[in-house]
Amino acid sequence: MNTNRLRTLWQEGKTAVNGWLAIPNGFSAEVMAHQGWDSLTVDLQHGVLDYPAMVQMLQGLSATRTVPVVRVPWLEPGILMKSLDAGASAVICPMVNTRDDCARLVAWTTYAPRGTRSFGPIRALLVHGADYPQQANQHIVRFAMIETAQALDNLDDILSVEGLDAIYIGPSDLSLALGCRPVFDDVDPPVQQAIDHILSRAQAHGIVAGIHNGTPEGALARAARGFRFVTVSSDARLLAAGSQQILSRMRAG
Repeated sequence: MNTNRLRTLWQEGKTAVNGWLAIPNGFSAEVMAHQGWDSLTVDLQHGVLDYPAMVQMLQGLSATRTVPVVRVPWLEPGILMKSLDAGASAVICPMVNTRDDCARLVAWTTYAPRGTRSFGPIRALLVHGADYPQQANQHIVRFAMIETAQALDNLDDILSVEGLDAIYIGPSDLSLALGCRPVFDDVDPPVQQAIDHILSRAQAHGIVAGIHNGTPEGALARAARGFRFVTVSSDARLLAAGSQQILSRMRAG
């Protein structure tokens, strides 16, 4: 099977530019994938997506080099395993707050004897190849979301779990957890301090740090600081922004 392109980019010291998919449609996902994103994340946690829509969206990505990522709704073994069976090459798991949470994430996404993932890669075999069962443990990228005060308290314990590849910061939830405004880029000082701390500790543990951003400028600034996975906008936001730009020009004229 092919090497996970996220791992290749990180080994080269590069930052992956990730887009977000919120529209439950295979064709819109396909259009996004053909624009050249390094990866695209199907978001099952928030919005209007369900599992059948996710499968169609992953199918839309298959003809491109874009890495298929799924953010699952919660730390729960069933949806993690089914997302991987559907062909996801990376999973982002929200609300990982303790070392035990992180250990479960790794175990549920890893085949025995190292983990407890159940075997049934129905679609993954089609898109990744016949050797998927032998290569899956090394191919899959596992992101733990750090977005709570409890996760901050347990940060080094979480980062020390063997098999964790990356962390992903949700600035809005982290801001709320610290009593601040829920924003992506222009975060309040306590949140910025927490983000800097998470990045520093992740780098110390050899773990890739990723983060959600609201603008390309914000993402570029964070990439310059050392983040190696930056999300910029979503299909729904791009559709709205493009429509607003056209309508503004037309009505002004």
